[in-house]
Amino acid sequence: MTRFVVAAMLATAAIILGAAPASAAAQCAARADIIKALGDKFHETEAGRGLINPNVVLEIFVSDQGSWTVLASDTKGQSCVLSVGEGWDSPTIRAAMPGA
Repeated sequence: MTRFVVAAMLATAAIILGAAPASAAAQCAARADIIKALGDKFHETEAGRGLINPNVVLEIFVSDQGSWTVLASDTKGQSCVLSVGEGWDSPTIRAAMPGA
């Protein structure tokens, strides 16, 4: 089963369960359900996160095999898959130090 099939299944579940309007159900479901599926199906774990705004967090999940998923998660426990892919490479990235 490909990653895109699983993403489509999640979007369908969101529509059926009424978790999001059909026009906005691009690939959205309860955050806990998406994270469980990412771990179970693709062995992905969270690699990083950052705030989009006070109500939405951008999260990146990756596997040792190089698959990756980017989620936007809100404060109400809803997440949407923004992008998926293969070949993740994670070089060490350091934040700029203040005054440096």
